[in-house]
Amino acid sequence: MKIKIGVMGSSEAPKDKILIDRAREVGREIARHDCILINGATTGMPDEAAVGAKEVGGMVIGISPAKDIQEHTNVYKLPSKAYDSIIYTGVGFNFRNIFNIRTSDALIFIRGSLGTLNEFTIAYEDAKIIGVLDKSGGISDFFDEVIDICKKDTGAVMVRDSDPKKLVEKLLKEVKKRDKI
Repeated sequence: MKIKIGVMGSSEAPKDKILIDRAREVGREIARHDCILINGATTGMPDEAAVGAKEVGGMVIGISPAKDIQEHTNVYKLPSKAYDSIIYTGVGFNFRNIFNIRTSDALIFIRGSLGTLNEFTIAYEDAKIIGVLDKSGGISDFFDEVIDICKKDTGAVMVRDSDPKKLVEKLLKEVKKRDKI
C-alpha cells in the first residue's frame, strides 16, 4: 500500500517565489517517492505542493470542507485543477482538518496560521509523524514552543529540515521505522 503524506500549511496565496518553489519541491519529492499527497484541497502552500506533485506524475487527493464540487469552487473558492480526486466532506474547515490528519500516514507543515495550528495539534495529539519545512515562516516556526507549553508527550515524532528533499527522506525513514515497512 502507498504511503500517504499530508501537506498542511498556509492557505494564503504565496507571494514569495522561493517559498512557492520549496512547496512545489515538497510535492515533487512526495511523488518521486511514489507516495500519495493528501491535503485540504485548498489554496496556498498545500495547493503549491499539489501542483509540484502533479508536475512529476504524482497522485493528489484533496479533502474538501464542502459538500460537493459546486460548493467547493463557488462558495469556498477552492481549487480543483491539481487533484486526482477530491473527497467532499460537507463538514466545514475544522472538522475537515481531522479527516486530513487521520487519512495521512505522516504530515508536512509549511508556514500557516490558525488553521495550520489546529491541524498540528490534531496531528500531535494523534501521535503522528510530523515534518516541518524549516524557514517557511508562520506558525510552523513555533511548533516546538507549542509542544513545550503543552507539556504532554503523545508519542508524536517531529523532524525538521529546510531542504524539501531531505525533509521527505527523514519523514519516510520515520514512517518505515514505525510501520516496519
